[in-house]
Amino acid sequence: MKAELRTSTRVYVAGCPVDSISLDEAVRELTCRLEERQKTHVVFVNAAKVVQYRKSSELRTAMARADLLLADGVPIVWASKLQKASLPGRVNGTDLMERMLQVSQDRGYRVYLFGARAQVLECAVAEIRNRHPGLEIAGWRHGYFSREEEPEIVHQINQSRPDLLFLGMSTPTKELWGDNNLPHLNVAVCQGVGGSFDILAGTIRRAPRWLQRAGLEWFFRLLQEPRRLWRRYLTTNSAFVWLVLKDLPVSLLKWAERF
Repeated sequence: MKAELRTSTRVYVAGCPVDSISLDEAVRELTCRLEERQKTHVVFVNAAKVVQYRKSSELRTAMARADLLLADGVPIVWASKLQKASLPGRVNGTDLMERMLQVSQDRGYRVYLFGARAQVLECAVAEIRNRHPGLEIAGWRHGYFSREEEPEIVHQINQSRPDLLFLGMSTPTKELWGDNNLPHLNVAVCQGVGGSFDILAGTIRRAPRWLQRAGLEWFFRLLQEPRRLWRRYLTTNSAFVWLVLKDLPVSLLKWAERF
């Protein structure tokens, strides 16, 4: 049975569930869950995730079972305000990972990194050790595997005795993997981090803060990888805007009924 969140309510943005929780509250929540060894699956919600959520029944099931759904995108926060859900702010996956790495160092939690290419992951581990020299890294593994290898991967992770598992994979791979395997893992928290290992390794640069606040981090990514990302951003961003606008009259009507 899922443990209730201490400080959050779940709202819906363009039909997709998101927890109304700030970055600081998420850190406190996960710290308590690590301390109490409560199994927790953390999923991040951005515009692309909303579109995939509406299309994929598998992803909807995985997210319905997730313990924490965090608003990893300024457009999600903006859309929530239009729909009168008013999320308190963005909870970026890379920012939360950095905060939880510091918490783990301070409190002696062991972390495991799973995902990305082997070379990228090794560079990310080296950077984490440089930033958090007292942190216990229980182990790491690249993110290329077959379905048949999953039981052995779960065994390897359990053998390393981590408290916190970071999944550096794309959507919906990390969400489905976490949902399917967390019951068999001896970890307290399983947190998706997407491309954060690439950022730590220096293969991808994060947008400047002003671009992040303006909701244009996706555009900065597009400039770095135009051939790979242009089609995805064109289709998903357009679809997200349509979903928000389609739901907008209903949300405005509900708002007006309060008066």
